Amino acid sequence: MKTLFLSFVALLATLNASAQQALGQRPNVKSPDVNGTTATLNYFNPTAKDVSVELFSVDRHNFAMTPAGNGLWSYTTNALEPELYLYSYKVDGQRMLDPANSYVSRDISTLSNYFIVSHEKGDRGWLYQVNAVPHGRVEKVWYDSPQLGMKRRMTVYLPAAYDGKRRFPVLYLLHGHGGDEEAWPELGRATQIMDNLIALGKAEPMIVVMPNGNPNLPAAPGQWEAGNYVPNGNAFSEIKPVKSFPESFMDVVSFVDNNYKTVKKREGRAVCGLSMGGGHTHDIALRFPDTFNYYGLFSAAPRVNGQFAHSGFYNHIQSSADYQQQSERLFASHPKLYWIGIGKDDFLYQTNLDLRRFLDEKGYTYEYYESLGGHVWANWRIYLSMFAEKLFK
Repeated sequence: MKTLFLSFVALLATLNASAQQALGQRPNVKSPDVNGTTATLNYFNPTAKDVSVELFSVDRHNFAMTPAGNGLWSYTTNALEPELYLYSYKVDGQRMLDPANSYVSRDISTLSNYFIVSHEKGDRGWLYQVNAVPHGRVEKVWYDSPQLGMKRRMTVYLPAAYDGKRRFPVLYLLHGHGGDEEAWPELGRATQIMDNLIALGKAEPMIVVMPNGNPNLPAAPGQWEAGNYVPNGNAFSEIKPVKSFPESFMDVVSFVDNNYKTVKKREGRAVCGLSMGGGHTHDIALRFPDTFNYYGLFSAAPRVNGQFAHSGFYNHIQSSADYQQQSERLFASHPKLYWIGIGKDDFLYQTNLDLRRFLDEKGYTYEYYESLGGHVWANWRIYLSMFAEKLFK
């Protein structure tokens, strides 16, 4: 029996060592190798026949990697602007991640590696990376939503100066279709942006609340009792919410005001969002015109009476007396900022142009920023950086 036991222990030790070795296996190459303004991507595979890299920021580009000898494939970029870059490989027709790069982000169900290029302090790349500045605290919290009849999850950023005594203004930051409460902290780099802007003195210290904007789902994939399902942007679409997210939004505000030291008045509240979240912001502004003082629509997908119009949005506005009355009430309340940002190649560009046409004809005050590119995170990080600098001053 003793011999059998010792043999079993030896077997476990061998298996454990093998497992640890397997877990630690990675190619003996450096990738990415960021050197100033360029980056070299290296991939080791002596059996591969064709390897390319897809590099993505504002635009998406594919580049062939070249054999560098001994099974190594390599590609060096041209000079890159300060930015966060996503990338993946295609190896003999199969998309795959860089096994030499441990840094991965999730966009709905797509995983990509990333690296950051920064030329100097304060540029976009610098804003998106972790720097030696005072860091805020990030909490994942559950709150009760009576309007939706469920407990729901949100991400809350508390600035470094938050001590539970002083009151802070609140920015409510909303994600797009297919996203969740993990989207802005991960792909959006919201916590790094806020830490760095506050440290530079460009943004006021503020609480940032990033809720889950899917009214039929309580939390991000893998974070609730449904288990590790495949996220696809329409998961559990058969579950019909009892109300829309904008209709239930004051449940979020009530929880935050009751559990954190906040400025509980309009002057201390801002709301913004991207795509679907921009549409939610647009709707929230119309529903609660005296509750928030700052609104940010990032590549927004606005609705008229709950209906999204991909084309002919101006005509939908013109045919809705309710929408026009709500808009008149909103702008009669004199919000301090109504901000619209969109890329000139965004598929929602015409919709936003229609919205601006209506605002211009009515003489309603707003600010507008037009960037390059389309419906991409590279733009939304820029919009957040710009919008945050304008708040609570």
